[in-house]
Amino acid sequence: MGELFNERGEDGELEMSLQEVPSGHWKSSLIIQVQPTNIQGKPFFYFPLRKKKNLLSEDTRERSRQTAISKKKKEGEMEQGSAFDLYLLPEDCISNILSLTTPRDVCRSSTVSPVFRSAANSDSVWEKFLPSDIHQILSSSSVSPSLPTFSSKKQLFLHLCDNPLLIDGGTKTFALEKCSGKKCYMIGARELTIIWGSSPEYWKWIPHPESRFSEVAELLCVWWLEIRGKIETRLLSPNTTYGAYLVLKFTNRAYGFEPLAEVSVKLASGTGGAEEGEVKSVSLNPRSLRSRNASSSEEAVADPPPEGPKERGDGWMEIEMGEFFNERGEDGEVVMSLMEVNCSICKSGLIIQGIELRPKENQPV
Repeated sequence: MGELFNERGEDGELEMSLQEVPSGHWKSSLIIQVQPTNIQGKPFFYFPLRKKKNLLSEDTRERSRQTAISKKKKEGEMEQGSAFDLYLLPEDCISNILSLTTPRDVCRSSTVSPVFRSAANSDSVWEKFLPSDIHQILSSSSVSPSLPTFSSKKQLFLHLCDNPLLIDGGTKTFALEKCSGKKCYMIGARELTIIWGSSPEYWKWIPHPESRFSEVAELLCVWWLEIRGKIETRLLSPNTTYGAYLVLKFTNRAYGFEPLAEVSVKLASGTGGAEEGEVKSVSLNPRSLRSRNASSSEEAVADPPPEGPKERGDGWMEIEMGEFFNERGEDGEVVMSLMEVNCSICKSGLIIQGIELRPKENQPV
């Protein structure tokens, strides 16, 4: 039932018990050997601890106690299933353990103790959460000379989570997902293939104060709307499910988006192999955002409307184009597209910032 070290002397008492909490099941066939009781009516195995006489000196008793403790440690301290005090580990060892978890777990563990806090803030931990090609990414930044000096790898990590970095001549942005440390990219409108995008009578390129990029594409008038983008899978985090999102806005006079559009995200091999992926219909109509917010949950369940623009936290809207699992490594390519080719309706007032690729939520990291 257990063990104890008796050091209380005259004022201690030992009590032993066995309980099975009622769980709605009958018990049967257990045999208990009845023990004799003492004069107080208690079971024989319930007894007070009494010393008949103190025959040993204080020093002798202390040596006996230390010997018993040492023997106990040698016999059972490292047995399987026994408790182990993590505070006894060196800080470097704790750092190595934390580096095998996630940024979210490391931040939580920093509240355990000062030793864990020091280990959780070490560069050896946060360096593992930075991509292996981080120096190449930073060197390709369009604003690398103006980047702040970071006092730690943790500070650099958090900066990249909250401040997307312009790279590749200002045509893309790079960031890190805070909970997992996985890569996020946005492909700017200038890097996308927009049909008739270079024709000033159909599209115009303007700066926008809320854009990450120097300019965005504003639709003046087209009957055939087609936007495509692509990115190499080697740039993305491996073994990760990504979502692709068209980031957009509408002007106050936007019109012509009542017909549904088709979006797709397809994977293609770097050797020109066939693409694979799904095609789905979405609504570009900005009024669909207001109508979805106003509709009841019962109506949404009974007849769910097609996906449409959703509000983001940065003042823009986005439409999910699809998702894919990145496992191709160095030789794959992701191709994303949006098409609305109902040539009987002219479309106007759409503003495109780019296509964002980021890890999907609620997945193992």
